[in-house]
Amino acid sequence: MFQTQTSNTISGEIDAHMSSSGFPNKDWYVGVTSDINERLFGFHRVPRKEHWFIYRRCVNAASARALETAYHKAGCKGSTGGGDDSCVYIYAYLITQTTVE
Repeated sequence: MFQTQTSNTISGEIDAHMSSSGFPNKDWYVGVTSDINERLFGFHRVPRKEHWFIYRRCVNAASARALETAYHKAGCKGSTGGGDDSCVYIYAYLITQTTVE
């Protein structure tokens, strides 16, 4: 289990990770979930190795959704409104030919 972090800490870590990749926001997908394994590695088919992705546990679903909305406004892809109050994880991954949006 991951320790819950503040929104500022999480956004700083995600920003740094995305910046390190060298790819612009438009090439990233950002979402929220209650189950990282099912959503990120299952549904989206993100490879666990040699692929740009990051996820963090937020204090609650409202915090996760606020961060998700901010990344979408900053040009990242994704959709909003899915899931329920158990969706406390925010994730971001680089969109490639092998991933599913």
